[in-house]
Amino acid sequence: MAGIRRRSLFTAAAAGAATLGAPALLSGCGKSGGAKELTFWNFYAPNPNPGDPTLAAQSKWFEDMVAAWNREHETKIRLQYVTILGTPKLATAFAADEGPDIFLISPGDILRYYNAGVLTDLTPYLTKEAIADFSRPNMDTRLVGDRVYALPMEIEPLAMFYSKPLMESVGVTADSDLPTTWDEMLALGEKLKRAKKPPIVFCAAPGYYQNFTWYPWMWQGGGNAISADGKHSAFDSPGAVHALNLYKQTIQRGISPRVEPANADGALALMQGYAAAYHTGIWSVAEFRHRKPKFPYGVFAPPTPPGGTPKTVLGGWAFVANARGRDPETAAKFCAWAIGSMEQDSIDRVVDWCTKAKADIAPRKSALELATRNGGYDDPIMKKFKDEIFPTGRGEPRYPPVVYKAISDAIQACQLTGADPRQQAELASKQIDAYLKSYEGGRIL
Repeated sequence: MAGIRRRSLFTAAAAGAATLGAPALLSGCGKSGGAKELTFWNFYAPNPNPGDPTLAAQSKWFEDMVAAWNREHETKIRLQYVTILGTPKLATAFAADEGPDIFLISPGDILRYYNAGVLTDLTPYLTKEAIADFSRPNMDTRLVGDRVYALPMEIEPLAMFYSKPLMESVGVTADSDLPTTWDEMLALGEKLKRAKKPPIVFCAAPGYYQNFTWYPWMWQGGGNAISADGKHSAFDSPGAVHALNLYKQTIQRGISPRVEPANADGALALMQGYAAAYHTGIWSVAEFRHRKPKFPYGVFAPPTPPGGTPKTVLGGWAFVANARGRDPETAAKFCAWAIGSMEQDSIDRVVDWCTKAKADIAPRKSALELATRNGGYDDPIMKKFKDEIFPTGRGEPRYPPVVYKAISDAIQACQLTGADPRQQAELASKQIDAYLKSYEGGRIL
């Protein structure tokens, strides 16, 4: 089995996410404390594939963390490997009152589980200093008001990764040759096509992950899906229309494939010669490091439209505790102990995850400073992410399933069926507005 990729997690999750409303997640009531063992659902450990060097390093981090907790506490944590989180499997478990005590969550799912009463308020288990230590705006989508409901373990900006040999074959031999505008990026795609070289790859599969990768193109032109007050749609804006048209153009002009390389997300596609460039995330750095450290690749910031502003999206998974679990208090304490304490072990744990086991921007100021001092961002690619790309980032949105689906349908219609971007933006906007009229729950960001 290939190592778990972020794209596969989000794409598969979308199969059931849009139809799972918040009320369907719950049945029964919360259980009392005192459990002897709590389950932690994750997609890293226990390692299902020791032959995958990337997954092996990440699995060991989880196993070491849990072993350290179990040595010191009466209530033990048991890691349970779940291939995909966010799918109907997780929602079905909660509907049967059998959800995990601790699990990982992305911002895209925060409101679905918060509105259903699943997420434990972690604020009482954190110091004010620790809460302030988490970087904004990445932390904002984990807050409801001033209460913390999830602890980020990483920050994952997106950028354009590219194969240096393939780029050199069409005359891109210096950083100054790399595209900085949408038109230049499309022209590069046409040059690769004429030379019969592998394409520039953008996500084409519908799902939360495709939306996640598409948002920065919309933001670059000043577009948004939701108004600042969270009460109205803003999707019928020029920024959204232009971003939909960009994705339409990549397919219509044959610059990007309609179907992405199978089992070759990001780094693997570049290593295996399936792509000349790939719009993917910082986590791909770990793939190169663990699989093919001498592969000649580079990274450039996502190009911008005329008059646009550089933007990327800041993704990343977070620890959450199940408010309906066997012992929510201990589960919350574990989350805080693991990655949310001002104790040095907790800070070191975040540093090790983001610069050794994986490749991410550390989500805590203390961890980012320590990782920088320790050389975790000395690598030119990691340095570029930290110093140039990360500062242009905006936190991954937390949209309820209905909003996500309206946006996804618009992207797919433009990208794969050649629909008119303006009409699709207006249609999605009407659907979003209709939903927001009766929406009740955490603020949409």
